[in-house]
Amino acid sequence: MIQALRGMKDIIAPENETFTHILKTAGDIAERYGYEYIETPLLEETALFKRSVGESSDIVGKEMYQFIDKGGHDVCLRPEGTAGVVRMFIQNKLDKKGGIHRMYYHGPMFRYERPQKGRLREFHQFGCESFGEESVYEDFNIILMIKDIFDALGIGYRIKINSLGCPECMPGYREHLVSHLHDISDGLCEDCLRRIDTNPIRVLDCKNENCQALLENAPLITEKLCETCDADFSTLVRLLEAHNLPFELDPKLVRGLDYYTRTAFEFVSDEIGAQSAIAGGGRYNRLVEFLGGKPTPAVGFALGIERILELVKLPRKGREGVYLGVMVPEAVDIIVDLAHKMRQNEKVFAEYNKKSLKAHLKAADRLGVRKCAIIGEDELKTGEIWVKDLEKKEEQRIAVDRFA
Repeated sequence: MIQALRGMKDIIAPENETFTHILKTAGDIAERYGYEYIETPLLEETALFKRSVGESSDIVGKEMYQFIDKGGHDVCLRPEGTAGVVRMFIQNKLDKKGGIHRMYYHGPMFRYERPQKGRLREFHQFGCESFGEESVYEDFNIILMIKDIFDALGIGYRIKINSLGCPECMPGYREHLVSHLHDISDGLCEDCLRRIDTNPIRVLDCKNENCQALLENAPLITEKLCETCDADFSTLVRLLEAHNLPFELDPKLVRGLDYYTRTAFEFVSDEIGAQSAIAGGGRYNRLVEFLGGKPTPAVGFALGIERILELVKLPRKGREGVYLGVMVPEAVDIIVDLAHKMRQNEKVFAEYNKKSLKAHLKAADRLGVRKCAIIGEDELKTGEIWVKDLEKKEEQRIAVDRFA
């Protein structure tokens, strides 16, 4: 029997209802913040991610679903959403139009890593990207949006924030950090040793306990921020405090992708084990320029759908919709006509095979509908339909033309 590939899974009941509830909730809130829905392809040129995510990242180095297609093109399934959105932003010349562009999206991402709880090879994200607004107030606005999404979904969280500096303050910090890492290199893991010369700031994020102990006294970027970055970060802290948002300063918080500058943040949950990050993002003012566009400030985030599925409690729903059935085959045409008319206003399930009343009621109850409406031999003669309200437990006969 052919089965789904390892690390990939079907989305079926009962998870499907929670899955769509998350997407609808997040999309509705994003639109309240002025974001519009977009889609970008699942398949992109590999060069897009090498130039944006960075060849030193684990995603490019180890995890991409990369292959040569029949036309000889080097392509890959998207491992994250931001790079594709930026490519779309530039390709459609939105960078040259100026103004502010706010977009949201959702869909599958792909990474070839070891499947485990909270991590799949095909997973789904909801993300937002804002282009054209330099102010740190936009960073705060993004954080507020994520707060509203998690509040609406009933998920508890803590917020971690950091600043990753900018081209003015990062080079000096990087030099200081590399010097420190060389001093402690004898005890660092292989990944950290590789990153010293490629992306040293990622060493701070290493999960190896021995490395973390050695990094206890590592220099921190927040101690080396330029005046502008420091002012922005102070403003963000003030705004979070003023709105009573639960946050902590984490000077070792970095993003796994190379394109971030200044603000970096994560929402974490204590309810999902070691993989505690449920959303993350920050500012990436240089990415549009890196990919050949006009320099454009930008900030965004993504949240993992599978990460939060088990944390979401669906709102209790009452019964809704109508079940239509027949006890005599001669009534099927009536049911078909009724279903078509009623679907203009509500959810309708139509059963075209004749069944007993008991079987129809059982099927209607299983579907969770409010009303079960049946035409039997007597109803066919009188032009009526038998209707039972499954919530109120009330029955009546109604003329067919009045019921629709």
